[in-house]
Amino acid sequence: MFDDLDDIHPLFHGAPDTTAFKKLRKRIVREVREAVEQYGMIERDARWLVCLSGGKDSYTLLAVLHELKWRGLLPVDLLACNLDQGQPGFPATVLPEFLERMGVPHRIEYQDTYSIVMDKVPEGRTYCALCSRLRRGNLYRIAREEGCSAVVLGHHRDDILETFFMNLFHGSRLATMPPKLLNEQGDLFVYRPLAHVAEADCARFAAAMNYPIIPCDLCGSQDGLQRQQVKALIDGWEANHPGRRQKMFRALMNARPSHLLDPDLFDFVGLTRRPGESSEN
Repeated sequence: MFDDLDDIHPLFHGAPDTTAFKKLRKRIVREVREAVEQYGMIERDARWLVCLSGGKDSYTLLAVLHELKWRGLLPVDLLACNLDQGQPGFPATVLPEFLERMGVPHRIEYQDTYSIVMDKVPEGRTYCALCSRLRRGNLYRIAREEGCSAVVLGHHRDDILETFFMNLFHGSRLATMPPKLLNEQGDLFVYRPLAHVAEADCARFAAAMNYPIIPCDLCGSQDGLQRQQVKALIDGWEANHPGRRQKMFRALMNARPSHLLDPDLFDFVGLTRRPGESSEN
């Protein structure tokens, strides 16, 4: 049903008519559906604020969610949102024109967080943490103003895996970006429907669809970031052992608290023997 070009969302118009692209598209759609169902993202009468940065990942997210809604497989209301953070040279007309042309309901919000980041972050330090906090705060505000129950982000499988290793190496904790998160105020969900989708698939998809990509000229312009270093490390493992990235990601879905060392997660003190019963380590 995903190959009927007479019944397709405008975001997929012009899709390559090749077997390779059709397989790619079906795989991404299947993985998004699995994540939505597995992590319980659909609420009754829900409205989602779908964040669109203009990068390959957010375009992929937007297209797949609208395709699922078009097919009757995602019973939620979708509102695309771009937060223009005031970066010099940002092509402010690209996304509004694209969304209008595609018939996608949207909101464009201008907030000059760029100046705040440049003023507050010392030279030589990375911008990501402050930039992310300011962006997230504005997106929460917009979601509340628009009556949305969830903020939907374009983080994919590789983002989640890289964040795990960043927390491991630099934060001394086992944690990553969850597919579903309740914000601190408890009034909004944060969803990541691309949780099972590989970054390479997002890149291939967006390139094949020729979406107007807007690069990040703030954090994306800095060299030597921790995330870039972790990404290079994982890329090296993948090159030497193809499939390693997916195996590591699967491990995040197969945690065994009793085989870790966190006494708040597992009651080691309360663990008792059962004499007479054989057991294995």
